[in-house]
Amino acid sequence: MKNILIIDDEVNIGLLLTRFLTKHGFNVETATSGAKAMDLLNINKYDLVLCDYRLEDTDGREMLDKILAIHPQTVVIIITGYSDVKIAVEMVKNGAYDYISKPLYPDEILNTINKALETAQVRKEETVATVAEENGARKTPKAGKAIEGNLLTKNYILGECESARELYRQISLVAPTNYSVILFGESGTGKESVANMIHQNTPRKDKPFIPLDCGSLSKELAGSELFGHEKGSFTGALGQKIGHFEMANGGTLFLDEVANLSYDIQVSLLRVIQERKVKRIGGNKEIDLDVRILVASNENLWEAVQKGRFREDLYHRFNEFSIHIPPLRTRHGDLMLFAEHFLKQTSNELNKHILGFSPDVIRYFTRYSWPGNIRELKNVVRRAALLTEDGREIETRSLPLELLELNASVTSSFSEPHFEEATRVISYNRNDLKSAAQEAELDTIMKVLREVNFNKTKAAAILNIDRKTLYNKMKAMKLN
Repeated sequence: MKNILIIDDEVNIGLLLTRFLTKHGFNVETATSGAKAMDLLNINKYDLVLCDYRLEDTDGREMLDKILAIHPQTVVIIITGYSDVKIAVEMVKNGAYDYISKPLYPDEILNTINKALETAQVRKEETVATVAEENGARKTPKAGKAIEGNLLTKNYILGECESARELYRQISLVAPTNYSVILFGESGTGKESVANMIHQNTPRKDKPFIPLDCGSLSKELAGSELFGHEKGSFTGALGQKIGHFEMANGGTLFLDEVANLSYDIQVSLLRVIQERKVKRIGGNKEIDLDVRILVASNENLWEAVQKGRFREDLYHRFNEFSIHIPPLRTRHGDLMLFAEHFLKQTSNELNKHILGFSPDVIRYFTRYSWPGNIRELKNVVRRAALLTEDGREIETRSLPLELLELNASVTSSFSEPHFEEATRVISYNRNDLKSAAQEAELDTIMKVLREVNFNKTKAAAILNIDRKTLYNKMKAMKLN
């Protein structure tokens, strides 16, 4: 039975989620504050934590750092409101598995939790298998000729726009070499996918591809994760640990958000790259390395060098080749190509036959700026597919509120179909007192929501109602 901790200062949400998840076979505990959560985390180990971003005594960002510092293998999912979506996207980059937007849908939560735990289990099994393989005899891959023809793109779909074609041209050029590569792109653009694609197109493709998210590592954990440690080498080192360099030996090591590594770790990293040898913390034996290194950052590493946050000599070691990954908002021709691909994947996963996207949904997609890029698009499609009935096409009512609100802010009126629908529902008879009262209520709710940038918690406080009541009213008016 998997153990789940729910951190939310709204007692009712904790109770509802506890009942729901307990019925589905999970062992659930709750905490209404960050302090209480830390008390539980210091005593118990949880497979997954559901944490509201806004807590009375702290926030989700701080809780994420604390949770991963104590239990690096624990899966963390952030619960967020619309106004915090961009922050939640950043937290995914820093180690959270995913985020769920309010209002909460039980089936969406269950699906996300199951997917997260499944992914964590697969990664654990892959790590164990890799360690077992790497503890055996190693063979250095022989230099092979450059891979000819189209890119090998197992599990990936290629875009068709001009910037995508240029991206794949650069991948095909650098992949067959042993060059170190810097991948630069916004969060969610698919840097790990590009790194994996490079690995698939090298003579090392049958060797391990080992990713490490440096953004989720504290200074204390980074050395152990990168280089490994021996039993008893420091407090808490209860056994021997194989580092990511050893795991990747013979293959490819991908360091995501490498600029977040501390200066001390950068010094050690440079030494390992120069000498092509690694020594576990607390150990005496030097281990020979044959590892190709790919690194990624969502900020310009050269600018980090100029600001003194990243070593220039390490930068030049990495910068044998660099690739810029374009954001989704500039890849107009690829948007629906990716959306259809994710819909097909999710339909197969859910055992549904979903007919596609309605014209209104396509219009919302093309107008939205996608701050979370391809990762956000995938999450939106997965959520919408879950909420869509079998044999139907995805409609606007299955989209998260932030996509719908964009169009409302552009027109500053109820001209968009989503809001026209709500207006038609309550305005069929202006001479009817009940309809007039509902229309006035809708007008007031929308006015307040716009004033607080669609932060439903603040809107509920201004309207002098609780959040649940606001959600129910918005649902009745088809604003969810």
